[in-house]
Amino acid sequence: MENATLKLRGMSCAACARNVEEAIRSVPGVESCNVNFGAEQAAVTYDADQTDVAAIQNAVDAAGYAALPMQEDILAADDDAERRERQAEHQKLARKVWVSGIISAILVIGSFPAMTGLSIPFIPMWLHHPWLQLVLTAPVLLWAGSSFFINAWKALKRHTATMDTLVAVGTGTAYLYSLFPTFFPQWFTAQGLKPDVYFEASAVIIALLLLGRLLENRARGQTSEAIRKLMGLQAKTARVIRNGQELDIPIAEVVLGDIILVRPGEKIPVDGEIVSGSSTIDEAMVTGESVPVKKHPGDEVIGATINKTGSFQFRATRIGKDTFLAQIVKLVQQAQGSKAPIQRLADQVTGWFVPAVIAIALLTFILWFNIMGNVTMALITMVGVLIIACPCALGLATPTSIMVGTGKGAENGILIKGAESLELAHQLQTIVLDKTGTITQGKPTVTDYITVNGTANSNELKLLQLAAAVERNSEHPLAEAVVQYAQAQGVKLTDAQAFEAIAGSGVQGYVANHLVQIGTHRWMNELEIDTNALQQQWDKLEYLGKTAVWIAIDRKVEAIMGIADAVKPSSLNAIRTLQKMGLEVVMLTGDNQRTANVIAREVGIQRIFAEIRPEQKAATVATIQSEGKVVAMVGDGINDAPALAQADVGIAIGTGTDVAIAASDITLISGDLQGIATAIQLSRATIRNIRQNLFFAFIYNVAGIPIAAGILYPVFGWLLSPIIAGAAMAFSSVSVVTNALRLRNFQPKVSLYR
Repeated sequence: MENATLKLRGMSCAACARNVEEAIRSVPGVESCNVNFGAEQAAVTYDADQTDVAAIQNAVDAAGYAALPMQEDILAADDDAERRERQAEHQKLARKVWVSGIISAILVIGSFPAMTGLSIPFIPMWLHHPWLQLVLTAPVLLWAGSSFFINAWKALKRHTATMDTLVAVGTGTAYLYSLFPTFFPQWFTAQGLKPDVYFEASAVIIALLLLGRLLENRARGQTSEAIRKLMGLQAKTARVIRNGQELDIPIAEVVLGDIILVRPGEKIPVDGEIVSGSSTIDEAMVTGESVPVKKHPGDEVIGATINKTGSFQFRATRIGKDTFLAQIVKLVQQAQGSKAPIQRLADQVTGWFVPAVIAIALLTFILWFNIMGNVTMALITMVGVLIIACPCALGLATPTSIMVGTGKGAENGILIKGAESLELAHQLQTIVLDKTGTITQGKPTVTDYITVNGTANSNELKLLQLAAAVERNSEHPLAEAVVQYAQAQGVKLTDAQAFEAIAGSGVQGYVANHLVQIGTHRWMNELEIDTNALQQQWDKLEYLGKTAVWIAIDRKVEAIMGIADAVKPSSLNAIRTLQKMGLEVVMLTGDNQRTANVIAREVGIQRIFAEIRPEQKAATVATIQSEGKVVAMVGDGINDAPALAQADVGIAIGTGTDVAIAASDITLISGDLQGIATAIQLSRATIRNIRQNLFFAFIYNVAGIPIAAGILYPVFGWLLSPIIAGAAMAFSSVSVVTNALRLRNFQPKVSLYR
């Protein structure tokens, strides 16, 4: 299956989004499709053997809309060109608003005596002449409001209906009806009817709707501000060293393997690995970590971060669409284009909404005409119903909040892969934390090295060399600690043969014809290797909460190492914050119970699952879920991936492995556990915002349509003017988007504990 993201053009309401989605789903080979009206994007999964992007584009075109494939290398996209296109569209719409607004003002002034029944001296009689109003209204409908009628005609040909259908029918009916009193006023007089015209209503409604669309587009543009901020972080040029010369070149011309020089105060252009020099680097813009990070040869650097103090050279390892920044932007775009489960109700309503409104409008006309025998009153109520009913608010309620929420998450170093994850996070009840690399630093160090014959044993370094030769093949943090300790002792590393990692137990391999086995006490027992020689030392290390690693050579215990992994400075505060939020915090570890208890006491965790093998982690998460709890799993290693996938929400530490990040729903770029609380708080704020939007959109229509239909007339003798209905319709969409934009003010709440 292939994935594609399409940029859509021509949608005006949620019904349009539904039409596009149905058109894409009808293409043979399309597996799934989500159209986001707020983001104006379609996320499509399709079988490349049956269809392609061109066929999907053709289906969208046939439905009366346009689709453009989004550039794969997001950072290489011409953002200036897109900005110019948006500005051109905005200016075109603004001109239509100004022209229609001025004409509408003239028409309203000219119609004021007729509407009020008063003779106003300073308003000349010719200004409210029907023929003049007919001529003035024509350019408003035929030019400024042409898109409503064109889109309505396209929808009619497809046997569908959209918001444009309602507007076109409503304003068109008012205009066409007004032609009869203009051309045949005597007939109306002979029938005892006033030859009233409603040209001003058509013009003012179009002007108000265009103004609402202008404000809505401006507000919706702000929902993608996070994307633009991220893209703006990228450096424009890079200083590469080629053939001994320094060359300043555009970033697009950097190739893998280039050696790049970075001076103090400069942005790092692409991702890479330092080959010479050292510095401190401000990574706050992509990780959210405010403290600059020290970097030395061999350390990785991230493109778009800022070099603070020293100069260094690094080798480019990821460029273009593969850079860390590009991946962040892509994930945010995917999340903003995804559809939350809470939106399903709005989608279902939208499916029957427009046809239902047309039916209500016709019924309203027939009812009032039969009751009152007044065609004018029947017309006003029918047009009012058509104009006030706005599916746009329903269509914008969820996606705009999701766009702002996911963008705000990126600003706080939290990557949310989809709207479903963002929505589900607010329901979490239990947070399961892997210990190593999540609660702790994940960089354990050797604190004790004890051999069977004592530390004075001349064979001590030889044993260390054998152990390091095997451990250097493992990705486990404990293995890295052993290798680093050996290097610090001046041991020369050698190669191991037949290396094998036994998940949750240890590693083994052959070095210089010796079988070297390094692992847990349990594994030694399973291998039936006698551990009595160092049993007391093991008990002491376990009591101190250190991880004890046994070293056996040729199936005989020769040494034991004590390894400690310091708790992250932020872990205690983050865990207490989660607990204060009403969440249960659970620790999961492969360490023995005693070591687990020491760490748990230090960070205030009550529930512990210790001595859990990697393959048991997912089952442990499932056990907690079986208690009826909504569970998040937080981890950073390859062996955490199944548990991350099993959890209702998988949260990966961004400093961990690519496999863990790929299996997760949310990624904390900086590795700070405080990001968990921030993600949940952001989820709660976003869902609260969505519910406010949906409530307003539903209440607006539930109350607005009956009022427009004249339900208050029998009691108060009052009818809703179509002009007021148009203003209310425009206001509803703008208010929903404006409410969503309040999420940009979101600030995480952190509880400080000492």
